[in-house]
Amino acid sequence: MSTTTSTPGSSRVGLDTLSTTRRVRDRVATAVVHLAFGVALVPLVWILGAVLSQGLSTIISSSWWTNSQRNITPDIVGGGAYHAILGTLEQSLVCALIAVPIAMFTAVYLVEYGRGRLARVVSFMVDILTGIPSIVAALFVYALWVTAFGLQRVGFAVSLALVLLMIPVVVRSTEEMLKLVPNELREAAYALGVPRWKTIMRIVIPTALGGIVTGVMLGLARVMGETAPLLILGPYAHAINPNLFSGNQAALPTMIKDSFDDPADPSVARMWASALTLILLVLLLNVVGRLVARTSGVKR
Repeated sequence: MSTTTSTPGSSRVGLDTLSTTRRVRDRVATAVVHLAFGVALVPLVWILGAVLSQGLSTIISSSWWTNSQRNITPDIVGGGAYHAILGTLEQSLVCALIAVPIAMFTAVYLVEYGRGRLARVVSFMVDILTGIPSIVAALFVYALWVTAFGLQRVGFAVSLALVLLMIPVVVRSTEEMLKLVPNELREAAYALGVPRWKTIMRIVIPTALGGIVTGVMLGLARVMGETAPLLILGPYAHAINPNLFSGNQAALPTMIKDSFDDPADPSVARMWASALTLILLVLLLNVVGRLVARTSGVKR
């Protein structure tokens, strides 16, 4: 019978070799992550640089924010995007007012109450909505709003199509944020005799509010740039129309397309300026959302 013994020196060498291998792997993994981040950043910086260089000179004019394109032909320099900004904000905000409560109640049901077959069906339907192309949502609303009900193509119909696109984004983001709330908070509230609905309203949702607001901003960022619902349900107008229920209404994506269709230099400049304006609006909404989330969370 033989026995094997190891000396302290050999064990030390083995540990040093293992530690060196781990450090090398860690550095390689860190380098790969940074490389991937840099590669992902290249197109973003490229796009932002192109939009800024082409559109900044147009949007710094005060008339861009106060005038419309009424009586402005493609070869005339001037006009503004006030009519398109107004239309985009109205359609997106109405969409959010409809989609956010539905999405939040759905997420709360799936996380806090959902059990069994009904929860699986709801989750499956949310997954289906996530993969629906925007043009399919627009055609569905067109078939219902215009063909079945005989109503006109207006801005509110655009908002209804955008609701279908925004709901799954907000549901999934809210669902993940609610799952991150520690169960100890719920159990502590239940131990004090607090009803479940009050625990959700006073403890769970405020704790996850920052992530929920971020998800809402992501949903808004998606729907504000959609073009298919606008082309099918909301014909472009060069004049200001604040009424979502009557007449054609402009929006920034359709203003971009309208400017692209006209090859004149002033029209191309307005196309880039419209794109930059849309980016700035999304950025502003995200900043406002972060501030709201920071000031409205649970106070410690």
